[in-house]
Amino acid sequence: MASEGRAPLITLLTDLGTADTYVGVMKAVMLGVCPEARIVDLCHGIEPQDIQQAAFLLDTAWRYCPEGTVHVIVVDPGVGSERRVLAVEAHNQQFVAPDNGVLTYVLARARDYRAFSVEREDYLLPEVSQTFHGRDILAPVAAHLARGLPTEVVGPELEGGLCVLPISRPVVSAAGLEAHVVHVDRFGNLVTDLPEADLYTWQQERGSQGFIVRVGDSAIEGISLTYAGVQPGELIALFGSTGQLEIAVSMGSAAECLGVGRGAIVLVEGEA
Repeated sequence: MASEGRAPLITLLTDLGTADTYVGVMKAVMLGVCPEARIVDLCHGIEPQDIQQAAFLLDTAWRYCPEGTVHVIVVDPGVGSERRVLAVEAHNQQFVAPDNGVLTYVLARARDYRAFSVEREDYLLPEVSQTFHGRDILAPVAAHLARGLPTEVVGPELEGGLCVLPISRPVVSAAGLEAHVVHVDRFGNLVTDLPEADLYTWQQERGSQGFIVRVGDSAIEGISLTYAGVQPGELIALFGSTGQLEIAVSMGSAAECLGVGRGAIVLVEGEA
């Protein structure tokens, strides 16, 4: 699937951090197989073993990558167990990841996809550690795919049965439109599962003129356009770069200010 006429692109999304050599060694392995590859570090600051966070952040990134990109995701608390390693074709890109739900959003958005279980030893390192499949399996397989290896060569095709996580959705109730915090970014912004289009569809159906957004005992009037729409230290509701409703604090952390995190309820009420 690699695009013709340009060097192949490989992205890395991991919980490995940068304090150790793990990420660097993975890059060395990939470049040893595919020296012409360009490697993009999407993120190495995923909280350890946080598959949900990795799945969400992957979903914010893959759509901005060109066709033919190969994505490597190493958030793998089940490393060394019977869990499978997948090579998936979706959205004209390829994803190499453990079968643990980290591809949940990618698969949910795909009209169709093909998934293969990585089993051919020809494309792995000669010695495979039980604790670092990112280096010994995922990195070399991704590099071979970036060189143009057909995905189906890595192992048998899988028909359904992939591991996926529950995806939260906004819920309409008598009280209003109930959204849920699905991610807290490094600034402490609370990103919800409520897309902008869904909010305004709900508004039209209710005939509301404005909004009040409630998080716990705190209320925010209206939706702002930017983080600078209020004074420093004030709460604000807006649609961020994900296109989903966020709760933020100007020049501060909404997570710390409100004392909430992932899973918290954000209630949108309509104003007549």
